[in-house]
Amino acid sequence: MSAPRMAALPRFLVNGLPGDRVSVTDRGLAYGDGLFETIRVEQGRAGLLEQHLRRLALGASALALPVDLAQLRNELEAAAAELQRGLLKLTITRGPAGRGYAIPAQVEPTRILQLSSLPDYPSANAAEGVRLFPCATRLGHQPLLAGIKHLNRLEQVLARSEWQDPSYAEGLLLDIHDRPIECTMSNLFLRLDERWVTPSLTLCGVRGVMRDYLMDRLAAEGEPVIERPVSSDELLMSAEVFCCNSVYGVWPVVELAGHRWSIGVHTRQAQRLAEQVIS
Repeated sequence: MSAPRMAALPRFLVNGLPGDRVSVTDRGLAYGDGLFETIRVEQGRAGLLEQHLRRLALGASALALPVDLAQLRNELEAAAAELQRGLLKLTITRGPAGRGYAIPAQVEPTRILQLSSLPDYPSANAAEGVRLFPCATRLGHQPLLAGIKHLNRLEQVLARSEWQDPSYAEGLLLDIHDRPIECTMSNLFLRLDERWVTPSLTLCGVRGVMRDYLMDRLAAEGEPVIERPVSSDELLMSAEVFCCNSVYGVWPVVELAGHRWSIGVHTRQAQRLAEQVIS
């Protein structure tokens, strides 16, 4: 007898049960009141799970959102074992409530887990590098929300809508003072004066789990990463540039608005480190 086939993707679980509906009064829908994580799965294992749960806990603390991390870990591990290879997107909202911004006295968070296939990114992005689109959309400053992956991604939506040319794999996002912060779905690393530098995320931006992982691993390899504000001039003066996230790993950056970079040995080192947890 053949093994049973897994249900077609994408699949959804809502509060642990099969389904794809939430209440129209859910605060995630009304106000973006919640958090999400997108987790790559390989060989039945949720990659960088500890880092994802750590960021989720930081976001929950910032939003005063009650989450059961042990329950989430169990659900993610079970879903990863079922999926084997693909993506898990976990969304946590504050749940249904009445009108008004005030947090209700009784909160019943909504858990939404989506199981889907991996995105079909061109292999050339990693092998040959990517071009960045110079986005006009600027990231506003809000220290209370900086770093966490909350549900309001309107800045990223507007930035990503600025180009349709498939020759651009990513877009560069600056803040309101025209300082490079990140890309639309990834973080940024620059090679300056023989050191890795990554933009500070204390005022805006998302603290990516691949960013945290690479900062730890590069430091262990004798390449500590400096986290500080970066200017646009420094970006253009850098010897190597790459962007990274927990789904695709590391993409070398080779062009931005006519400025070109070569793919250096230090970027390839970071790429190899990333591949250890995404393959």
